[in-house]
Amino acid sequence: MKATEENFKLLFGPDAIADRVAELGKQISEDYRGESIYVCCILKGAFIFAADLIRHIDCPARVDFIRLASYGNSTTSSGKVKITKDVELPFHDNHVLVVEDIVDTGITLKFLVDRLKLHTPKSVRICALLDKKARREIAVPVDYVGFSIEDGFVVGYGADYAEQYRHLPGIYVVETS
Repeated sequence: MKATEENFKLLFGPDAIADRVAELGKQISEDYRGESIYVCCILKGAFIFAADLIRHIDCPARVDFIRLASYGNSTTSSGKVKITKDVELPFHDNHVLVVEDIVDTGITLKFLVDRLKLHTPKSVRICALLDKKARREIAVPVDYVGFSIEDGFVVGYGADYAEQYRHLPGIYVVETS
């Protein structure tokens, strides 16, 4: 696949994304009312989403980052997950909200949730900007979903192809010929 901006089709523009992120922040705030949370942002794809989301969460939130790799320069997951940057905060006995850009096969997210549970948190919930159930191989509970999408490779708003196109303000599907 060759990804060029000429073969991108807009799925969600900046206004639709901003509105949905605000709604998610409000829902998360209501669900955690009176509690504090640890936001665990999955790098690199979710960093823009997480930054926008936490500005809409009005309960105390600490932020940490983890970087997992399973795609490399491909459009499909290798199925093997490796940690390239681990969390640093102590999640023990705290509520953890994992922020992910896209849930695809479920392999990476299942790996992460199992790993976070080793820290014995009070709870672990998932907030994903995009949920692509058509390619799901492992069932994972996604508690907060920005948008459900059909199968297709997406870029923009943090999501990339070979480390490019993260800067795009909308979310685009890459159309292949």
